[in-house]
Amino acid sequence: MRLFLKGAEAALPTSTGTGTSISQARVVRLVNTASGADHLVTVQETAGGTTVGSFTVMRSSTEVIEKQASHIVWAADAAVKASAVGFTN
Repeated sequence: MRLFLKGAEAALPTSTGTGTSISQARVVRLVNTASGADHLVTVQETAGGTTVGSFTVMRSSTEVIEKQASHIVWAADAAVKASAVGFTN
């Protein structure tokens, strides 16, 4: 799989009220830059709204998620960084 970069990487906000849609991205690459801790990532319909789902990004690992453009993402720690991506072949 190759990724098409659609924006700059930035640390995720760390609370439900400050989540970001990552520029309305539908596909988001997440990386946990912490080498000693796993961190929870949460996707919500709106900031402070209903939780769509959550999962743990293991230390020093990368995940790609697909979400609705309006959904917001936040993490338990700013060590989790995100960037908007798309798939290319």
